[in-house]
Amino acid sequence: MIDRLIELSLRNRFLVVALWIGIAGWGLWAMLRAPIDAIPDLSDNQVIVFTDWSGRSPQEVEDQVTYPLTVNLQGLPGVKVVRSSSAFGFSMIFVIFEDDVDLYFARTRVLERLNLVSKQLPAGVVPTLGPDATGVGHVFWYTVEGGGLSLRDLRSLQDWYVRYQFELSSRRRGGGKRRRHGAAIPD
Repeated sequence: MIDRLIELSLRNRFLVVALWIGIAGWGLWAMLRAPIDAIPDLSDNQVIVFTDWSGRSPQEVEDQVTYPLTVNLQGLPGVKVVRSSSAFGFSMIFVIFEDDVDLYFARTRVLERLNLVSKQLPAGVVPTLGPDATGVGHVFWYTVEGGGLSLRDLRSLQDWYVRYQFELSSRRRGGGKRRRHGAAIPD
């Protein structure tokens, strides 16, 4: 079998080279058109609910805040799992949705449910939503360090020079539109 394939390839060199060029060209075209992130966001599609109830033990927070919220948030459409933890004076609930659920749709559903459930919580306890960004949202971090400069001078240097240089270089590379809450803001 292999001998025949080699013999056929040697007899039809032009066809083999043309096929190889075609496959290589198709691969190059696919590579240039593929939507690839520099840092893919592999985190869960989740909404975080934080509830503060100062001065209470973890057991009280669990019984009166975390458990009622967790039970009521499990019935939302598209929820994969609800994870929660209670500590001294606060509660954190992670509502993890299916990957195909829009994050803002999920946040709206959680907020609607929190408005209904808030009546069951102790007086003064107000659950709040966490940020709508994932941990992978930070693409570039930098530090400003200087020999002999005070922290105040380093902060001034960052605020008045370095920050504007990064913004300027971003606009030169085509990142001229800033984004706030998912909507493009023209410069």
